[in-house]
Amino acid sequence: MKALSLLPDGLHVTTAMVAAYFQVTAEAVRQLTKRHREELEANGMTVLRGADLREFESDNMSLSLASYPQARRSLTIYSRRAVLNIAMLLRDSEVARQVRVYLLDMEYLARTQPVDNPAPTAPAALDAHIDQRITHILGRTVVPMFNALIATSGEHRRELIELRGDIENVERKLCWHHKRLATLEGDTPADDVRSKLRAMTWRAFEHHVADLLRRDGCVDVVVRQARIDRGIDRGIDITGRTADGRTVAVQCKNRSGRWTVPSADMQKFAGAARAIDQVDVALFVATSNFSHESEAIAKLSGVITVNRDELEAWSAGVLLKALQ
Repeated sequence: MKALSLLPDGLHVTTAMVAAYFQVTAEAVRQLTKRHREELEANGMTVLRGADLREFESDNMSLSLASYPQARRSLTIYSRRAVLNIAMLLRDSEVARQVRVYLLDMEYLARTQPVDNPAPTAPAALDAHIDQRITHILGRTVVPMFNALIATSGEHRRELIELRGDIENVERKLCWHHKRLATLEGDTPADDVRSKLRAMTWRAFEHHVADLLRRDGCVDVVVRQARIDRGIDRGIDITGRTADGRTVAVQCKNRSGRWTVPSADMQKFAGAARAIDQVDVALFVATSNFSHESEAIAKLSGVITVNRDELEAWSAGVLLKALQ
């Protein structure tokens, strides 16, 4: 969402700033404001006049408003919530469309997360719960925020990537620490993840992988229907984009027992990925292992394989390197 995700609710921007953000004219924003004034005012849009305007300009002149050749009678300012509201109403703006996709993704994540309602726990269990919450915040909020900054930054891109790597290291260490404590206490979290994966239907498994993609910062993630686009059979199950703009295509195979992914399935997916316009990241995710022949084909065609053990680690919170 570019810089909008970093705009605090207590900070306001002007009509010109809103227009620049959405890459439209200021007049287009003003017309939209006239049509939806009551709704926007309820979400934080304010028109400053008189003493309020003078105080605002005095506080913000050097920061954002610059100087004006003549005094203005009023100034419309927008909170972050009001800017999001404009994104819902603005039609002819690609940035507004991206904001709407972001909001839909966040709403989907919020609805699919389990509700925490734990019983009173001992201090040790509380410490573990705090570690898990910190890991959750780092993985689903801080890292995606850095992905968005990296995608839109220029001058400080390298520094942001290094800082994101430091945060990911903290997240991995917390995950490792939590698993080690659980092992010492007799718990087997890997078994729990494995049993959940085994209980999934093939469709539930596809949505699970889509959620993992979103967790790792991917956007525009879509679980495709069977036998769709361009006559391609079920070669590609999920499409999306990484935070830095690379296209992603995913094949999911939910099989159990000693079954391995055969070379024919790998050839089919590699061909389907090439048929779509220049897929940058082709992932083949399976609840089993891959045959030697399919591994060889994957290496030759640039397909990244995620086998059963790697899938369990990914599901338990480890970030998939191919998406970073």
